[in-house]
Amino acid sequence: IVFVNGEGGSGGALALGVGDKVYMLENSIYSVISPEGCAAILWRDRAKASDAAKAMKITSSDALRLGAIDDILPEPIGGAHRNHAAIAKTIRKTIVRDIAELTSISTREMLDNRLDKFLSIGVFDEG
Repeated sequence: IVFVNGEGGSGGALALGVGDKVYMLENSIYSVISPEGCAAILWRDRAKASDAAKAMKITSSDALRLGAIDDILPEPIGGAHRNHAAIAKTIRKTIVRDIAELTSISTREMLDNRLDKFLSIGVFDEG
């Protein structure tokens, strides 16, 4: 069970994001490179980071729509860092629910589901 909080960037963050369930806090971003780094590569201009961020689709709503995560966890008003107890309660509730679900299936089924999940990311139907 994986939670992306804040900025999950680089290949390392993506490697740590392999789980049976992947969640993002609503104000988090998740990408293989920072928008500044992407802008520097594409346009040789870090000032275009905002354009890069839009094109990269790094928000929690983008990640959910693209199938890269399972759900978005709402944050307390002002963000998770403003109310640790509230976000901890949300995360705990999610973990308890998912452990109950995941322990009810076989290891083989869990592994097959995980493989199917990650192999389907980035596959698009042009039909």
